[in-house]
Amino acid sequence: MDLVDPFGRTIRDLRISVTDRCNFRCTYCMPEEGMKWLPRSDVLTFEEIHRLAAIFVERFDVDGLRLTGGEPTVRAHMPVLVGKLAGLRVPTTSSSPLAGKKPDLSMTTNGASFRLLADDLRDAGLDRVNISLDTLQQDKFVQMTRRDELVRVLDGIEAAKQAGFSPVKVNAVVERGVNDDEIVALATFGRERNVEVRFIEFMPLDASGHWINDKVVSQDEIVAMINEVYPLEQVAARGAAPADRWRYVDGAGMIGVIPTITKPFCGDCDRVRITADGQFRTCLFATTEFDLLKLMRGGASDDELAVEIQRAVGTKWAGHQINQVNFIRPARTMSQIGG
Repeated sequence: MDLVDPFGRTIRDLRISVTDRCNFRCTYCMPEEGMKWLPRSDVLTFEEIHRLAAIFVERFDVDGLRLTGGEPTVRAHMPVLVGKLAGLRVPTTSSSPLAGKKPDLSMTTNGASFRLLADDLRDAGLDRVNISLDTLQQDKFVQMTRRDELVRVLDGIEAAKQAGFSPVKVNAVVERGVNDDEIVALATFGRERNVEVRFIEFMPLDASGHWINDKVVSQDEIVAMINEVYPLEQVAARGAAPADRWRYVDGAGMIGVIPTITKPFCGDCDRVRITADGQFRTCLFATTEFDLLKLMRGGASDDELAVEIQRAVGTKWAGHQINQVNFIRPARTMSQIGG
C-alpha cells in the first residue's frame, strides 16, 4: 500500500543514515572538534536497518533507498548491508516502475575511501553513487573539509566510474564568498570527466549556526554563470526529484541544481529519513522525531512499527519554512541527521 502524507504526497524515497561518524569535518556540516559520537550500542545494526527497510519497501511500496552518514564508508562491512537491502523486492502490485524488482539503491559519500569499496559495493547491488566535491583547489579543500584529501576524493570519483556506476554524480555545496568562484570550474570538471555535477544551495544545517541567507548562491545565479560559458537548456520537470536539471546544448552532459532555499520543492517531496540512532524524520528540517529503535528493541512487531511509521508520516508538514519568521533550526547538524 502507498504511504501518503496529509498533503497527498506519496512516500517513495527513504534515506538511511548508517553512522553519525565522519572522516571529514566539513564546515557546513559539523564542528571541527567536540562532536559527541553516538555510542555504538545506540546505532542501528544491519539487521535492524534491513528490518525497517523491508517494512518501507514491502508494505509501503518505497522504491528508493539511499545510504548516508556521517560518512557511510567509515562503517565496516558496508557491502554486506547493501547485499541485504538488494534482496528486498518492491511488491508486484505496486504502481512503481520497479514493481517486482529490487529498490533503487544509492549512496552519498565523500569519496575519500571509495576506491577501497567501489567494486564490492557494485557487486553487492549498489546502483548509484553521489560523491561530494565542493572545490578543486587543494588549499580551499582543506579549508572547507578540514582534511587534506582532495587527491583521494578525485580518485574515488574515478573508481566509481571504473566500477561501472552510471551516472556518477558529484555534489557541490555552494557558499558565497567561499567557493562560488569555482562554479564554472566544477561544471568544466563534470564535462571533462563525464560526471553530472549537482550544485546545492547552502542550507541552515551548519554546525556553527552561522548560516545567513546572504551566503546562499541561488539556482538562477548558478545556471546563469554556467550558461555564459557553456549554453544550457532545461530538461523536463523534476517531479519528486530534488534537483532541477539542464543539459549542455553541445551534448557534453548534464548539470543539476538543488534549490532548497530559493525555489523549495517541498510540494513534490517524497522523502523521509531514518537517523543512525533509529529516529524517523519526515523532513530534513523536522523538529520532531519518532523513535523506531526504542520500539524495535522494546519488542514491537512489524505491524506496530508500520502503524508508528504511518502515524509519523501523518505529521509531515507542507514545507520547511526557511526564511520565514516561524522557521526553527533543527537541533541536529547535517552529519547527525543524514544527508
